[in-house]
This record gives sequence, structure tokens and C-alpha cells, in this order.
Amino acid sequence: MSLRIAFCASSAPTAQAALAALSRRYGDHAEDGADVIVALGGDGFMLATLHRTQDNPAPVYGMNRGTVGFLMNGYSEHDLPARLEAAEEAVINPLAMRAARLDGSVHEALAINEVSLLRAGPQASRLKIHVDGKVRMAELVCDGALVATPAGSTAYNYSAHGPILPIGSDVLALTAMSAFRPRRWRGALLPKTARVTFEVLEPEKRPVMAEADARAVRDVVSVDIRSEPSIAHRVMFDPGHGLEERLIREQFV
Repeated sequence: MSLRIAFCASSAPTAQAALAALSRRYGDHAEDGADVIVALGGDGFMLATLHRTQDNPAPVYGMNRGTVGFLMNGYSEHDLPARLEAAEEAVINPLAMRAARLDGSVHEALAINEVSLLRAGPQASRLKIHVDGKVRMAELVCDGALVATPAGSTAYNYSAHGPILPIGSDVLALTAMSAFRPRRWRGALLPKTARVTFEVLEPEKRPVMAEADARAVRDVVSVDIRSEPSIAHRVMFDPGHGLEERLIREQFV
């Protein structure tokens, strides 16, 4: 029985051209009845596709028609069914963010890569960090801080000098950005079950915004972050180029 493939693509001309070529060659099924969803674009489009299809049991296989493509496979129009049959699968649980704002509203979002807090004004932010209800840092003065999943540890987290986490490690990275006080604090490794709460000190004088995979909430006063095990994103990679291998390889470049 042949695989039922559903294609989706970003708005980039290269992705749209690939969508047309692959659809002609292999057909294009509706996502609801597909065995696999093939996403054509870059990492941003891959994240958007995973969020959009989180209730669909079909795995997602990305082919790079963007720039970095860390979550993507190489692009080729040839032998796609064979590549899909041979692909390795990684399961990713997202982070759940609950952000409370100055105006009293509460906003919730999911993040596959990371939840980050960023200063939104000229002054550094002041954050108090709670882990599982216990104050672990009474004051962190910084440009921002983030909590990253293993899948997202090579993204913003790595650029902020956070650690790369093996995909099966059941660990989260808490990383500071440009920490001023304590100046040498680089962050912490936390169990996947940990619940992290950032309390914003002086939120009116030192405004802070929160982002969950680029979905932004401004003027936050507190942000609660935890892993969401009830949601499992299935991501497929070519043999020898899986997420585990990429995370290891990234540490030796």
C-alpha cells in the first residue's frame, strides 16, 4: 500500500515551486487522512506546521526550502516514498506557557523550542526565579532568560551560551541572557518535570515581554513554564541525520 502524503509549504517561492513539483509527482492527500505530512520551508515553517497539526497523529517530515533547516531534511524530488519509509522518528513534548500581564489578563501558549523573557525597555529586567514553588534566585538582573527543550537547545538557547541537550535527556535548560547580577550566572539544568516561574520585579519601570516560539505577550508580571507531556510531536528524519545525531554533531563544530 502506497503512503498517503499531504504536502504543505511556506509562502517562499522556492517552497511553492517544490510544493507544485512534489504534488504532481506523488499526489497530495488531505492532512486528516494522510500517513505523513511533508512540510516544505525552513525551521520557522516547521514549527508552525507542528503547532498547527498537533492533534493530527500523522508524523511530520520536513524538507528544507528555507535557510538554516535544523529541523529539516535535505530537499530532493526523487524517491520520496522510500525516504519516508526509512525515516527515523523523534518525539518532542512542547513547553506550556502561562503569562500574566499588568492589565490582569492571562495568556497561554505552547513552545516547541523555548519560552523566553526579554526586556522591553532601555533598562535591564529584574526577575525572581521559582522552581517547583521554591525561590531559587531572588533577583536576576539581565537582558532576559529562557527555558529550552532539548529540541530547541541548539536555537536561541545555544546562541545565549546555553548547553546543548541530548534529545532523550528529559532535561530542560534555564539560560540567562547577558546576566548583570549575578554576573557569572549562566543558568541551570532542570528535570523535565520541573515547573519554572519567572516573577517580574518592577514591571512598570522595567517592562518585560514573553515569547513562546515567536508568539509574544507584552508587559508580563509573571510567566509559568512547564513541559506538556500530553502533547507529542512526531518528527521524521533521514537515517543518520536524526535529531539526536544533529544535537551531538552541533557540539563539535
